[in-house]
Amino acid sequence: MTLPHVSNWVNGAHASSASHHLKVINPATGAEIATIDATSRETVDDIILKSLDTFKNGKWSKADPSERYAVLSKAAVLLRARIPEFAELETEQTGRPIREMRAQLGRIPEWLEYFASLARTHEGRVTPFKGPVINTLTRLPLGVVAQITPWNHPLLIATKKLGAALAAGNVVILKPSEMAPLSVLKLGALFQEAGLPDGTLQIIGGYGRETGKYICENTHLAKIDLTGGLLTYQAIAGKAGENMIPITAELGGKAPVCLFPSLDVTYAVKAALFASFIASGQTCVTGSRLLVHKDIYEPFTELLVKRVKAFRVGDPKDTKTQIGAVISQASVTRCTDFVERAAKEGGNVLCGGKPTSVNGQGFFFEPTIIETTRGSNLSCNEVFGPVIALIKCDSEEEMIEVANETSFALGASVWSNDFNQAHRVADKIDSGIVWINGHHLNDPSSPWGGWKESGMGKENGIEAYESYTKVKSTVMNYGVQPTWFDDEIENARYG
Repeated sequence: MTLPHVSNWVNGAHASSASHHLKVINPATGAEIATIDATSRETVDDIILKSLDTFKNGKWSKADPSERYAVLSKAAVLLRARIPEFAELETEQTGRPIREMRAQLGRIPEWLEYFASLARTHEGRVTPFKGPVINTLTRLPLGVVAQITPWNHPLLIATKKLGAALAAGNVVILKPSEMAPLSVLKLGALFQEAGLPDGTLQIIGGYGRETGKYICENTHLAKIDLTGGLLTYQAIAGKAGENMIPITAELGGKAPVCLFPSLDVTYAVKAALFASFIASGQTCVTGSRLLVHKDIYEPFTELLVKRVKAFRVGDPKDTKTQIGAVISQASVTRCTDFVERAAKEGGNVLCGGKPTSVNGQGFFFEPTIIETTRGSNLSCNEVFGPVIALIKCDSEEEMIEVANETSFALGASVWSNDFNQAHRVADKIDSGIVWINGHHLNDPSSPWGGWKESGMGKENGIEAYESYTKVKSTVMNYGVQPTWFDDEIENARYG
């Protein structure tokens, strides 16, 4: 059978197929579903040069904000009408349950609407400059920006980044993960239909270690926006530094879920399940550490294990499936290695812990709970799969200590019916995002990003929009005389 091929989206059309192709695999079946281009360095460099010309011609970079608003708003309308189609494709390429994808993708158009509105309403400033001087600050687009997006939320993360960058007037080079690129490659035609000038959005396929590297090493970039792992960031940061290219990096996480005794145990278990097993644990803010107060630990653990054992692992296209596939065989192996090491370190595997399959196919791993201790490998390092650490804590103080003792600081949640305690603990947790009595909650207006090894910079909100701009300060003097070198003048103003 000949696989469908989806080539790069360049200058308003799907380009001629590259000489080398990559296969895209359905992780729920192991079957090949399509091929994409493996883009060479020469092609990357040519696309970026053409993108630079597009930026300079000003069709988008100098367009009136109302025009950007109109295009992004129309793109949101078009995307909303095609959510069912995109949801099916996302499920096929990621192995996530269709129920999850329909819910997640249903909100994605909001990001385009938010940034469209921000493009139209964002205001400059006038500073309190001393003396008879007016100082205006205006924001201008950066230029050609690169966006490197992951496989776990292909459309969501691409749209978050694109909305901010395009609203600000930039030209975007977008490279989706080679593992789940198909939905993102469809965005080119959608934005073209919305009225985005050709060449303003270029979508390029290829391996991260090759094509992604070629993009990020190009000296003409004005910014790199990466969602991925620490190793990926380290691979590009040195060259970006040499070229003075700023980076926004949303990297890994090891989110603590702090569960206090004021909670009803049934509710606490529901909170843990939601925090820990969305996307089979394959999100950067997965609640992969359940920190449970000793006063509810025993009944909580009993009910948690019962509920996890009852999860329906199955075909992601079945609306009754609760847990889908992990992305690859390498992910299965990684989960297995974490379980084996945890057991060697004295961890108690309460449920799961093994690879599995659906109808003898695909890359699946049993939802797993492992009772462990603070400082263990499992309690400190990111699995990126359905393998969750359960840690008993004797006090509020210990819970805060454990929450803060990893090298990550992206997301955390605090669950308590004691209002004062909830805010007290949230205030002391070192994390870019802290939810109180919630987890995974996201909105285009809410800055998203972490500290330490979880990265730098923000997606979402005014912070993301402004990170795609440069500030121009215009100083208008209407009263300071240029008398510095006149001998008879006293108190002449220099600065």
